[in-house]
Parts: sequence; C-alpha cells; structure tokens
Amino acid sequence: MSGDILRGVPPHAGSTAYINARIIDPTAGSEYTGAILISDGKIADFGPNLFASGAPYGIQSVDCRGFYLAPGIVDTRVHTGEPGEEHKETLESAAQAATVGGITSMVLLPDNEPPFDDASLIEFVARRARQIKLTNMYAYGALTVGLEGKELAEMGLLAEAGAVGFTDADHAVGNAQVLRRALYYAKAFDALIVHLPQEPTLSGGHMSSGLMATRLGLSGIPPLAEVMMVERDIRLVEMTGGRLHLAKISTAESVKVIAAAKARGLNITCDTAAPYFALNDLAVGDYRTFGKLVPPLRSESDRLAIVEGLKSGVIDAIVSDHRPQDQDSKRVPFAQAEPGGIGLETLLPVSLELVHNGHLTLPQLFKCLSSSPARLFGLPGGKLAKGAPADLVIFDSNYAWKVDRADIWSKTKNSPFDERPVQGRVMATIVGGRTIYRDDHFAPAAAA
Repeated sequence: MSGDILRGVPPHAGSTAYINARIIDPTAGSEYTGAILISDGKIADFGPNLFASGAPYGIQSVDCRGFYLAPGIVDTRVHTGEPGEEHKETLESAAQAATVGGITSMVLLPDNEPPFDDASLIEFVARRARQIKLTNMYAYGALTVGLEGKELAEMGLLAEAGAVGFTDADHAVGNAQVLRRALYYAKAFDALIVHLPQEPTLSGGHMSSGLMATRLGLSGIPPLAEVMMVERDIRLVEMTGGRLHLAKISTAESVKVIAAAKARGLNITCDTAAPYFALNDLAVGDYRTFGKLVPPLRSESDRLAIVEGLKSGVIDAIVSDHRPQDQDSKRVPFAQAEPGGIGLETLLPVSLELVHNGHLTLPQLFKCLSSSPARLFGLPGGKLAKGAPADLVIFDSNYAWKVDRADIWSKTKNSPFDERPVQGRVMATIVGGRTIYRDDHFAPAAAA
C-alpha cells in the first residue's frame, strides 16, 4: 500500500490552481498542457492558456509536474458487503479502494442482505457516504422484490429516495413480462433499467463453453446465453420505448446485435468490465478461482470483439464490476467457488492498456470511464465544465508496476489481475476540491 488516505484534510479555503498538467477533456475529445482552477469545491476555469505564466499571487498552486489530470472515474457497477456481509467488504473499505483507484463516484449494486428494495436502504448508503467522506456513493434500487424476478419493486419510492437506476445485479430477469412492465413503468420518471443479459436456463455452468472448459472438465456456459437475452431485451425496448442499459457485455455476437439496434435508433446503451477486454478463458488456467466471474471469461475472439466494440463506440462505458469474495468463498474447488473479482484499484491501469496498445486515445478512454457513465446515470461528475464538481484524478500513465494482492486496500484480495504487470498509477484523487488520496510518488510543490 503506497499512499495516504487524506479524509480529514479540509479543502483549501480559497482557490487552488492545478498547473503544468496534461489535461484530458473527454467531452471535447481533447488533450493539452494547461491548468484547472478550483474554487469552493467546483471547477472555476480550465484551459491550455490558463496561468501560462504562473498562478496569480494569493491563489494556492499545485504543480502537477506534467502528470495527466482528468475527470475522476465514475464506476457504475460496484458491490460491497455492507449491509449483510461486512467481512467481505464494508462501504468504508470500498471507498478507500476506490479513492486509491482514482474513482470519485461509484454506484452500488443492490444485491446485499437485505437487498435494496426498500427506500431506507438507499438512504442508508447516502448517510454512510456522508460519514465516510471519501468518494461519492450512489445506489441502485432493486428492479424486483428480493431480486427474485417476479414482482416489480416500488421503483417510484426508490427513485424518490435517490436510486439512480434499477437492476437485479447479477440476477437476470428471465420473465419477459416482468422486464416489459419495468421498461414501461420506468418511462414515467425517465429511469434507467440496467439488465445483465444471461439466459438463466443456459447459465448454470462454471466457465465459458469451449476447448478450455472441455480440457478442465468443467461445465460450460455458451456465449449464446448472452446474445439470446440481448436480442430478447432489444425487442422489449422496441415494444415499450423504454431506456435499457445492458451490463457486462462479453461476446462478439452481442456487440454485433447491439450495434444494429443502435443503428435503428433504439434507446439502448451498454458497458463492459475490464476483465472482458483484458483477459480470456485461459486466465482460468489451472482451476484459478480468481478467474471465475459472471459472465465467464470468454474466448480470445470474443475479447478482441469487445476491444473493437470500445473502439467503435458501440460499448458506451467501462466498469470495474467490483465483487469481493472472502477466502472461504474462493479457496475451494472451482465448481464450488463463488464468482466475482475485485477491481476498484486496477480499473484505471488495466484500462490504460487500451491506450498503450493503440486502441483508444486518452480522451476516448475517459469518455468510457467518466463522462459517459455520469451522463447515462445523471450524475454530476465525470466532466470538465465550469461549475461542475471538482472531482479529478491525477495519474502517471507510464508508471510500471505489478498487481500484488498483498498491497490491495480492498478488504478481500480476489483480483483476477493478481500478479499482472500493468502500466499506469494514480498519483492523487480529488473529490469536491479536497485531495483525498496522494501516492507516495507524488509530492507536488505547493505555494500560496
């Protein structure tokens, strides 16, 4: 663990100028050397010519020393164990890991014990976020009561309490009539329905079907299980005119079908998680349970298709799909292991592989990591704009290191990227104008 959480440090009383930064503006699609001025927790000004000759007297300045400065990451798929399974992850430990990872806003999945199908639990998350005082926290409301896929939750009440979208997390809604009603009902208050496309009766295996599953003797989940549900959901959107966001797209066929639906003008968006463009089913290796995820890691051809989907803009956002599991859940035979992997601290460095390998530019990457997810869920951060929250990340795109579970801030260590060499490291995280994390390698010169 290399760095300090600075939760108790108040924001500077006046204005602060971040100078000598390589600024990434994902909305404008631009990258330039410049400065950002923060005042009262908001962005007051920014640009390539701002403070070109230095900050005026009386304004605190922070020399970014040529590091990149971008809108903070908005991660819209995070699971924690609080309430119900605090031994796996608490809201506080997740917030610390997010802070170290440059994530300034995260949206929490509702599949806790109890699930977020009651307004009091949405309010609980908001209250805990105010107490923890680190990254911004929002919550999904459950799409159905008890996440059982049978009866719609009280979506109106959950929305009033602050739910930013509705999902049953990793539970696919097999009943088309239920999802149809949800799409109709959500139109009344312009709510976003988020659905994981996995045909339930075909998804009972332990890894993706194919040569690797056969070699390991593990029951497979066919890629068809995803695209079948994608196609069904697209028809429901056509029928209802609702808004649908498809989560964790992992197959080539799904990318193709979603591209065609978007071309027809349907109100459909989607995301993928870092493992699906960075790993394939070979990462399961010798029954490596850290590689057991939902959906399962796919073939190399599917992985390449996800990269192409990001390049073409068919895939709108990248998420961590952070799902902590303790040792008792993972250090068991593969078929008995719980699926899921942590990802808050590795989201940025793993995603930067798309830039280092020439697939995306940095503004394009931060469109997927910051501006698009904030826009889709109606969140205030994720962009550079006058008056926007000063939620920012400073990072070194070239810093080489190796993921080591011993150094992870998250309470559990089940990273599918454990021992992976990566390139890119968060130097500082700023939320509402407050520097809440600073890496040991970043000691900016500051002077009034």
